[in-house]
Amino acid sequence: MSLIKQSLKRVLKGTAMAAALAVMATSASAAEKVYRLKLAETWGPNFPVFGDATKNMAAMAEKMSNGRLKIRIDSANKHKAPLGVFDMVKSGQYDMGHSGSYYWKGKVPNTLYFTSMPFGMTPSEQYAWFYHGGGMELMEKVYSPHNLLSFPGGNTDVQMGGWFQKEINSLEDLKGLKMRIPGFAGEILAELGAKPTNIAPGELYTSLERRTIDALEWVGPSLDLRMGFHKIAPYYYTGWHEPGSELQFLVNKRTWQRLPEDLREILRVAMRTAAYDMYTQATHESGKNWVSIKSEYPNVQVKDFPPQVMQAMRDANAKLLKKHAEEDELAKEIQKSQADYLKQVRAWTDISHRAYLNTQAAQGQ
Repeated sequence: MSLIKQSLKRVLKGTAMAAALAVMATSASAAEKVYRLKLAETWGPNFPVFGDATKNMAAMAEKMSNGRLKIRIDSANKHKAPLGVFDMVKSGQYDMGHSGSYYWKGKVPNTLYFTSMPFGMTPSEQYAWFYHGGGMELMEKVYSPHNLLSFPGGNTDVQMGGWFQKEINSLEDLKGLKMRIPGFAGEILAELGAKPTNIAPGELYTSLERRTIDALEWVGPSLDLRMGFHKIAPYYYTGWHEPGSELQFLVNKRTWQRLPEDLREILRVAMRTAAYDMYTQATHESGKNWVSIKSEYPNVQVKDFPPQVMQAMRDANAKLLKKHAEEDELAKEIQKSQADYLKQVRAWTDISHRAYLNTQAAQGQ
C-alpha cells in the first residue's frame, strides 16, 4: 500500500505542477498578446488639432502598453462616412470612433447634450461636470443601450458664432437663412426661421463659396483660418451656441469588455490625456491665429449679434429645452444636472475668472 500511495503522490504532484505551469503560460501569453483596434474619425487625413488628438491618443496607448495595444486610424477619405461613425462603431465595423456627440441627435436625441449647449458651460466648467458632477454617468446612460461607450475627446474652447455672407441686424435677417450649424443651436435657429443643416467638414468651404449655404459656424481661429472662410464671407460673429465644445471618443462595448483590465485603464488614460492636450492646443492655435486675422485680414468684420437677436435665441433655447424635458425623462434628468451644476460652478467662475478679466480690462490690460 505504501508504494501505491507514494506513486499516487508523485502523480498528483506532477499534475499540480503541470496545471500551475499551464496557468503561468496562459497568463504570460495573455500579457504578451497584442490587441489591434480600428478607429474611424469624422475628419480627413492629417486634419489639424482634431486629427492630432486621435494620433496622440493612439501613440500614448501603444507606448504605455509596451506595444500590446495598437490602434489604426481611418480618416473620412478611407471609410467614406464622416457622419456615419456612430453606426460603424455601434455595429462593430470599427472598434472606436472620434467625432462630435451632437452629430447623432437625429438617431438618439439625448446625445446632443454632451458636446456643448447654447449659453451653457465653458470648457473648465464642463470638464468638472463630466468628471466630478455626474456627466460621465449620464453619458453612459445615453450610449450604453447602443452598445457604445463615450469619453470626452478634446475641447475646442469657446466657439465663434460663424461666418456670414451678410450682416445680421435683426431677426428678419435670420428668416430663410441657410446655415451649417449642428446640435441644439440648429434647433434654436430653426425656431427663429432659419434653415439649419449639417455638412461634413470637407464640404464646408465649397458649400459656402457656391452659396449652397449663406453662413456657417465651424470652430474658431484655431481652425477657421486654415479653412479659408475669411476669403468668402466678410462677417465673423462672436459665439453663443457652443461655449465649450467637447469632441468624443466612441468605443464599442464588446471591444471594451474583451480588453484586459490593464489595457482598459491605459486606453482610458490615453483618451483623457489626449482630450486635454487638444484643448490646450486649440487655445494656443486660436490665440496665434487671432493675431493673424487682426493683422493680415483687416477686411474681416468681427460682430456681436444684436441684443434683440440674442434675447430671441435665449427665449427659443428655454422653450425648446422645456419641450425636450417634457417629452423625455432622461433629457429632463440631464438638463437638470447641467443647470444645477452650471449654477454652482458659475458663481466661482464669476468671482475668479470674470472678476480677474474685468479688473484687468479696467486697468487697460
